[in-house]
Parts: sequence; C-alpha cells; structure tokens
Amino acid sequence: MTAGNRRRPSTPPGAGGRRTQEQRRTQTQQRLLDATAEALADLGWSGLSTTEVSRRAGVSRGAQQHHYPTKMTLVAAALEHLLERLRAEYVRAFAELPAERRDVAGALDLFWDTLQQPPALALLELTLAGRTDEDLRELGIDLSERVVQIVKEVFHGLFPETLPEDLVDTLIRGLFALLVGLSLQNSLDGDAHGHQAAVLARLKEFARVLVPDQGTVPETGTEAGAAPAPPTPPDPRERPT
Repeated sequence: MTAGNRRRPSTPPGAGGRRTQEQRRTQTQQRLLDATAEALADLGWSGLSTTEVSRRAGVSRGAQQHHYPTKMTLVAAALEHLLERLRAEYVRAFAELPAERRDVAGALDLFWDTLQQPPALALLELTLAGRTDEDLRELGIDLSERVVQIVKEVFHGLFPETLPEDLVDTLIRGLFALLVGLSLQNSLDGDAHGHQAAVLARLKEFARVLVPDQGTVPETGTEAGAAPAPPTPPDPRERPT
C-alpha cells in the first residue's frame, strides 16, 4: 500500500465539529459574562445595556440573545461568574501572603481589599438597586445569600474546624453586614478621618480571639482556585429586553 493510500485513523463522525462548536460556545459565553461584569463595574446598573455588553464582548446582539435571551438571565449568569472569579482570586491571594499573615486578620484585610475593588462595588450597587427595582429585588436577595454562602465556604476551607457551624453562619452574616456598611461609607469619603480603619482594626482583634490559629494554604488546582465554567442561564421567566 502506498503512502497516499494508507488509511488514516478513523474519527467518529462529527466528533471534531462538536468539540469545536462547544469550545466556541464556551468562549462566547465567557466573553459575554466578562463583558457584563466589566460593564457593571464601569457603568453600574443604570448604565448597563445588552447592546453595550455585546459591543464590549465583540459579539452580535443575535448571538448574545441566543446564549442569554434576556437581560436578567445575562446579569444573573454574569454575577455567578464574577463571584466565582473573585473567590478564586481571593484564595490565591491568601495563599501568597507571608506565613505570618496567613491568619484571620490577614483574611479580613484581603476581604476588605476585595470589597473596595470595582467588581465588588458593582455587586453592592446592584444589591442596593434591588430595593426600588422590582425586577432586581429577587436577584439582589439571591446575590446576598450567595455571597454569604461563598464567604462561609472559603472560611471553612482556610480555617477548618475552628468554630461551630451555627456560630460561623451568624458571625459571617454579621461580618458581611458590617463590612458592607463600611464599604458604603468608604466609597463616599475614602476614609478621610480613619473611622473605617479603626473599626477594621478592632474587628481583627476580636477575630484573632475567636480564631487564633493560622489559616490553611489551599493546594494548587483545588476547586476553590479552578476557573469556573459558564453558569447555566437561570430562570427563563424573566422578561426579554
């Protein structure tokens, strides 16, 4: 048999095409979700539009609506995408701290820094907008619960078996409410008088008493640091834009 007549290894019909199509689908979704998170951070809820998201993502409006038929399904998916990205970045940042700072005080410092970044401020703004926007209210409630859930999961990963589960839930909810309030004030005055820094310092002292042990360094490749897949678009009952 000549070289030209040698048979090539068989490939299941359409297998390569399906992989390529799936890869393209995933890439398009990632671009849309990143663009939505970016637009929220830059423009806030009032300035967000699906047209702007499509422009930033370099995706046609038709393609955007194919993947996320309504503005609310797009935003909900983008929020989950953003939360998982912030979680992974936080865990990596904690692991990179000097050993002497990998304690609960260092974890609080990182959490505070995260809350001052544009993506986290956009999440906060979105939650507040739900107070007067009926379409956003349920999403805002779900978002707050999701943040609390993620903070609890990260805490248990970094400081395992340091506090009872029921106490952790109460403390995390209180901590989140306190830091959200500080973040709002900080966004207005930039802590010009040092009040937020003073509260944070006292909070760290209290936290060291409750959780005296240093944190656990996450292993490379754990779920907490892995890049998440694009979420499945939620609740199709939302109205299209």
